[in-house]
Amino acid sequence: MKRENAWRVFAGEFNDSTVEIKSEEEMAPSYVVTPLGAKINRLFIVGVLTDVENVSEAGELIRAHISDPTGVFTLYSGQYQQDVTEILSEIDAPAFVAVVGKVRTYVPEEGSMYVSVRPEKIMEVSADIRDRWIIETCKNTKDRIEAVFEAMKMDEKNAFKIHKLGYSKELSEGIVIALKNYGKIDLNKYVTLIQESLQYLTPGKETLLDLKNKEESKKEQEVFTEEVEHKEKEIKKPEEETDKNFVELENTVLKIIRDIEGDDGASWDEITEKCEKASLEKDSIEEALMSLMDKGLIYEPVLGTIKTT
Repeated sequence: MKRENAWRVFAGEFNDSTVEIKSEEEMAPSYVVTPLGAKINRLFIVGVLTDVENVSEAGELIRAHISDPTGVFTLYSGQYQQDVTEILSEIDAPAFVAVVGKVRTYVPEEGSMYVSVRPEKIMEVSADIRDRWIIETCKNTKDRIEAVFEAMKMDEKNAFKIHKLGYSKELSEGIVIALKNYGKIDLNKYVTLIQESLQYLTPGKETLLDLKNKEESKKEQEVFTEEVEHKEKEIKKPEEETDKNFVELENTVLKIIRDIEGDDGASWDEITEKCEKASLEKDSIEEALMSLMDKGLIYEPVLGTIKTT
């Protein structure tokens, strides 16, 4: 299975997202689509880790916030991301961090959706890496703004036509979905996000025009992109996810949840306990739960509680 690219978006754009795309196909990922058409399954974030707190009595689930110049990303990490959870707990906030993670959604009621990130990997980084991430994300945001603007001028919003203009297939598809679901998109809002982010780096000096023509930073950005891709490659997707055995594992875990959830759902601990009694390994249970959640077959109505859809 193709590994999803990690998008670079600002918190101000990500947190505006209210559209989720779920597939009924086996092992197919789900996506959050931002107002600028970023079709996100995974994210790459660099910012300031501002706080980390336990949100469960046993301390197995923690919530953290990462700030960028436009807003705040919310992260949730628990016992099924034990390594990441331990690293998060040990970092002395505030600190500059880089995170690769998967998008999570919470829909308390129809018409309302909250987005967060389930971290797959986190590491402390330098202020220089954070600043270069801001510049790179400004460029990517500018590209999406221009792509949406071009699509708005089309009589028929067609992903193929947008792709022919030189934009990626994923972005072209995402823009069509965004224009269909968000109505009139305020592009000026996101231009302002870019301007504010640049001023955050060098107050009064950088402008959007500077960003567009700043050739002297090109090599720096290429080096940074290589660093990011190298970090992403360190996160290897378990091979069993492509095997028939993993599908059977998912079905077993899903059946256990349905058997014990009741009206209010089932707790993480109860699910894990029942699965282990069924001779399933803890690591495999974790991967199955994360995969089922990504495909929209289960969700968390309350933190630490799982229900089937």
